Amino acid sequence: MFLTRKAQMLAPDETLAGRSERNFPLPEKHRVLDAPLVTDEVPEGFEVAFFGLGCFWGAEEIYWQVPGVWSTSVGYAGGTTEHPSYEEVCSGRTNHTEAVRIVFDPSKVSFADLVKTFFEVHDPTQGFRQGNDVGTQYRSAIYWTTPEQEQVARELTKVYGDELKRRRLGDITTEIRPASETPYFYAEDHHQQYLAKNPFGYRCHANTGVKFPA
Repeated sequence: MFLTRKAQMLAPDETLAGRSERNFPLPEKHRVLDAPLVTDEVPEGFEVAFFGLGCFWGAEEIYWQVPGVWSTSVGYAGGTTEHPSYEEVCSGRTNHTEAVRIVFDPSKVSFADLVKTFFEVHDPTQGFRQGNDVGTQYRSAIYWTTPEQEQVARELTKVYGDELKRRRLGDITTEIRPASETPYFYAEDHHQQYLAKNPFGYRCHANTGVKFPA
């Protein structure tokens, strides 16, 4: 029963209330990149992207290594609870994903390339899970920040989805929504750049094994 409850979305009035503001400090600097951690203001010409692809520890590690990515952070997106804690998100009662927030220079890496990486490093057909990780917080999601990002996300999702269907690997369940529909809440400090602090820590990289079609 516990797993069933965690693997279904709740009506907004059934989710936890949360709190009015973040109740923990965050460091000024990113632990790996030469950039701030909290990036509510981004350099001119840069863009922001949000992805949910399972446990955010390993997801963030993948993206901070991509050339052209200026800063990353992990947090909670797509839900209704204000400023949730990690434990609240894992309870299945906030409707959030474990998300990665990426600030990138589009002159060095395109949003399309970030989306292609997204599809290759997780399994977008699993619904509310990734591998053995079960819960709504592990669902596949893209939260776009510009109309151009939405168009790219939808077009590439169809391309990859058609390839998976051709191989009989299932239907894509990726949630595609505007980031403006729900705030992004930074996760607690010990989750930020977790695998830089704990190099032998947990990584969940369930995937289909299918490269994005050329």
